[in-house]
Amino acid sequence: MGEQVKLDILNINGKSTGDQATLDSKVFGIEPNDHAIWLAVTAEQANQRQGTASAKNRSAVRGGGRKPWRQKGRGVARAGTIRSPLWVGGGRIFGPSPRSYKTKLTKKMSRLARRSALSHKAKDGNVSLIEEFSFDAPKTKKLADILKKLKLDSTKTLLLLSKADRAIWLSSRNIPHLCVREAESFSTYDIVNADQLIIQKDGLKKINEVLSK
Repeated sequence: MGEQVKLDILNINGKSTGDQATLDSKVFGIEPNDHAIWLAVTAEQANQRQGTASAKNRSAVRGGGRKPWRQKGRGVARAGTIRSPLWVGGGRIFGPSPRSYKTKLTKKMSRLARRSALSHKAKDGNVSLIEEFSFDAPKTKKLADILKKLKLDSTKTLLLLSKADRAIWLSSRNIPHLCVREAESFSTYDIVNADQLIIQKDGLKKINEVLSK
């Protein structure tokens, strides 16, 4: 278990507010389990697959009910149906069929994966804390200005909010390198896919409560 790490809490201008918060060593200071991270990321990506790819095999292609010619005497290869995969217009050999790629992880493994990913970020110094802020209405420029003042205007960033804020979420949609999630509902992939992690002050408390169990 790593040591407790204290970080300055920044304001929306990128300056320190004078307050600090502690990263729980049970969440941000464990020895990362890379295999758990791999399992979580591959499971999430698999669960996003639609599984609707489909191709007709020889039994599903229309026609071909009659034997095209007699078995012997013509000097050509025998054939039982014109819908053989060897024929143009025939079925497909081992083609895809609709299936579910759904993969489940245990809660214990899911929490371990997120703690491991967070610990990697903390170890690399890529975690920042920011004061609570919200918008009255969606404003992409306003959110982009905040990122610029934090010197993250060109960095893949994950912003974890303490609670759902539709205005901030809508403001983030046209910022390609920014991902916004609630502190209680982010995934391992969200963390791995970001270079920098920003957490609202109260959001950190929720992360510690959920993942320190």
